Amino acid sequence: MVSAATIEGTLSLPLPTSTTTGPALPALNATRVTLNNGEYSTYTTDSNTFAFHNIPVGVHSLTVHHPIYHFSQVKIQITEDIKCIEYLYAGAQKRPIEHPLELSALATIDYFEPRPSFSPFRMLKNPMVLLMLFSVLMMVVMPNMMKNLDPEQKEQMKKQMEMQQDPTKMLSSLWGDLSGTASGGDGRKEVIEKKVIRQRVKRE
Repeated sequence: MVSAATIEGTLSLPLPTSTTTGPALPALNATRVTLNNGEYSTYTTDSNTFAFHNIPVGVHSLTVHHPIYHFSQVKIQITEDIKCIEYLYAGAQKRPIEHPLELSALATIDYFEPRPSFSPFRMLKNPMVLLMLFSVLMMVVMPNMMKNLDPEQKEQMKKQMEMQQDPTKMLSSLWGDLSGTASGGDGRKEVIEKKVIRQRVKRE
């Protein structure tokens, strides 16, 4: 019965296309490869190969740690022989692969978000811009509205504007309205009292 085994593999990059531009792709040598979240650790050689020796029987998880490229994870079961299952990420569909392992980079890791391009619609999200557009719209629309108003309505609007500019006028007008309603209420009471007295005199 097998008590230990050697896990071997090779890392590779996808073949570049004719339209590929930019700096040369970095090498994969000295890439850290671990088993069981760091229980066993090794580094790739100049030929991008790696090996774990004297790994005991059981199920092991292999992970490739590279700062630029993302590699799939591999579950390895060591019994009489070595069985390997590859999955792109946790929860993804699994597929069996052969041993020794041949792992190819799946994608590059982006650490920064790209800067968004300029868009005039993005400015509409600014409340200051919306306030400015509203004021400009009112400056354009208000003269046309004033033309359709009657002279009396224009005078009322002018008075209201003056009162808004001068708070003392607004307060004085409010106090005047309140005093007028109060005096009007007293006058009504006097009229009612006089009518009651007249009715009493007629009955007598």
